[in-house]
Formats: sequence, C-alpha cells, structure tokens
Amino acid sequence: MNELFKDLGMRPADILLPREGTDMEKWAVVACDQFTSQPEYWEEVDRIAGGEPSTLRLILPESKLNDAGVAQDIEAINASMTDYLARGVFRELPESVIYIERTQSDGTIRHGLVAAVDLEAYDYTPGSGSLIRATEGTVLERIPPRVRVRKDAPIELPHVMLLIDDPKKLCIEPITAAVDTMEQVYDFDLMMKGGHLKGWRLTEGQTGALAAALGQLGSSEAMEQKYGLGQVPPLLFAVGDGNHSLATAKTCYEDLKKVTPESEWASLPARYALVEIVNLHDDALQFEAIHRVVFGVDPERLLEAFKAFYPNAHEGQGAGHTVAYTYAGGTGCITVPDPKVQLAVGTLQNFLDAYLKENGGEVDYIHGEEITDQLGAKPGNIGFKLPAMGKDQLFKTVIADGVLPRKTFSMGHAEDKRYYVEARKIR
Repeated sequence: MNELFKDLGMRPADILLPREGTDMEKWAVVACDQFTSQPEYWEEVDRIAGGEPSTLRLILPESKLNDAGVAQDIEAINASMTDYLARGVFRELPESVIYIERTQSDGTIRHGLVAAVDLEAYDYTPGSGSLIRATEGTVLERIPPRVRVRKDAPIELPHVMLLIDDPKKLCIEPITAAVDTMEQVYDFDLMMKGGHLKGWRLTEGQTGALAAALGQLGSSEAMEQKYGLGQVPPLLFAVGDGNHSLATAKTCYEDLKKVTPESEWASLPARYALVEIVNLHDDALQFEAIHRVVFGVDPERLLEAFKAFYPNAHEGQGAGHTVAYTYAGGTGCITVPDPKVQLAVGTLQNFLDAYLKENGGEVDYIHGEEITDQLGAKPGNIGFKLPAMGKDQLFKTVIADGVLPRKTFSMGHAEDKRYYVEARKIR
C-alpha cells in the first residue's frame, strides 16, 4: 500500500490509539501551544485527567517550556510514554489512515485525515521547492527547546495541521460521504469546551483512492490550472498549524541521519511525523485577518514615511494593496499600486520592519477591527486594518513569495485547535 504514496510525501502509519475502555474525554487534551498565558487552564486539565491515562502525561505545555524544572518534566514525560507502552495502554492500527470529524465550538464540522508525512519531503526554508512547505517564517531559536522534548521520546503525538488546496474536493470529501463503510475507532466529547470528535479507519480501497486523488492534486496540470504556474516544483501540503513542531521533528531526524548509515534512513521511524491533513476549502476552516497596532510613534510622520517607502502610494482606495488606518487624528487608507508581493499584509509589514528598525516603536498583532481602532486611536499609536486573505491566495503566495509575512492570518479559536488522540512510535 505504501508504494502508492511513495511520491506524495505522506503514507499510512502504524497508529496507536488508547485501548478500548479508556475514558477518552480524559485522554485527549488540546495542543501544547495553546493557553500559554493561562496556567489555570492547564491546572483544570490536570484535575480532570486525574490518575487516568491521558495525553497530558505525554506532552509538555509550552507554558512550561522555559521553567526551571523542565528537564525533570521531560524525564517524567518519557517515563510515562515507556510506562504506557509497557502496560498496554495502547492498541495499534497498522498501515492506517484515520478520517476524523471535529465538531468545533461554533457547531461546524471540520474534516481531516491523520497520516504520516515524510520529513525528507518537508523543508521550512523560505523559497523551498519541497512538496511540504512552511507557510510562515520559522524562528530557529524556538526549535532547540522543543528538540529536548522530542529527541529521546519513544512516541510522538501530533498537533500539526497540514492544508491541501483542493477546491474540487477530490481527496477528503468522498471519504466523508462513505463513513458507513468504515470501522469507527472513537466517538466522544472533548474536555474544556473542545467540542466533539469522531474517527474512522479508512478501508484499503479508500486509501488507494486517496493516493490517486493526491497524485492528481500535485500534478503539473493542477498547478497550472490553479496558479498559472506549471513549471514550478509542486506544493502539495502547506503547514497550517504546528510548523515549529514539524521543524523539530525534521531537526531530530536530520540529527539521527548523522549517526545512521544512509542505507538505513528509509527505515528510520523518526523519518516520518504524524499529522492531520485538512482541505483548505473545508467550510469549517475560516481565515481571519490579523491587524497591526504600532505604539510609541508619531502617526503622521509614520504615514508620510509609508508613502515615501512606496513612491506610487496614495491616499484613498484604488487598484493595488489598500491598508486602512486609524489614529488620534482621524482615519483613512493608503493604496500601494503595483505591489511587489502577493498580499497587502506583506506590503505593510515590509515597511513597518524597516521603519521601526530605523525610528523605534513597537508593533502588536491584533485580532478584531474594533479593538484595532480603539488602540490605534490612543495618542502615540496608529492601527492598521488589513483585508482577510482569500483561501485561494495561500498556496500561490507561498509559491511566489517563499513564505507568508508573519501573523498573516489566524485559523480558528484556541478551543478548536487539534486535540491529541493518536500516537505513533518514533524509536
């Protein structure tokens, strides 16, 4: 079966699930990079999990990543993983892809697939031509602390979400229509207002059909049709969430390659990473713009500098990239004709990076137009409101510009992020 996937950068995996009879609500906890400033959230998760088997004992909330006792926490996590494996907490589903339906906080249902991706096909370097690419810049300093968590762990649990650009809905949606033909592997409520989760194991026929559909999606014909770019390396998977976790898995694999004969690389379990794959065009997946507020500046001077940075820029609406602003002196918008990058956020961010480096001031990234206006209207501040990125712009921007500007969009509320359920051996 894996031969069908050999050129697709992904494959079925030997997936670990908790054995039947496990309290799944206590088992599944939200991605470790959520609620980092709310220790009370994780304290309540700890109370709910109690002494029952739980993924809380197998992950390190990122709020603890720089604590003085982090080394002891990592040792405890690895010990729990070893203990769960020894005690038979897990059952294994060999060579599997799991289809999931996640009921989100607003009642909508997000559809996804859990499978393994080949880290040889992933590169987070901006401008990479790999099959799997980061959508935003990777902060290299964030990787080493995460490597310490993963490097000696016997299993992995994924919170990485990869996106496919499948407007014709050829890959996941046919599976959605055929859930009654599959073995259901879980169906339970998630803790802490996380909604509900159902999962099914794909049949062999469905898995083969998925491989064929993904092959079609990554073809040069599809690239030409969607982006007008037939002569570029195909981009099949774009990282939507968890890029630093995937970059950590890549780093651990590259470190292992240094001490392993090349003839054995293909058989290394660490070569692969478990992820959830979601169609960019899933109706439940909503992109929200992230706006900017600049603090500690002279707003009028900054606006003049903005127009000077782009000599063709002008006040008011027009063709090109238009960015709205609010400050104590009023509101308006600036249009930059003939932009050099794909998105208005890139046009603005390139200017802000240069201006703040030269003149000082600080920028914060804000969700919601109303709060952007409120903060921007205070003396010494200016708020910039950006248009939401269309889904059809994501892949094309990554192909053309390398990566998106940082903080381009948000994808769902914290409660709607991936919960840990599946695991996989990596040693």
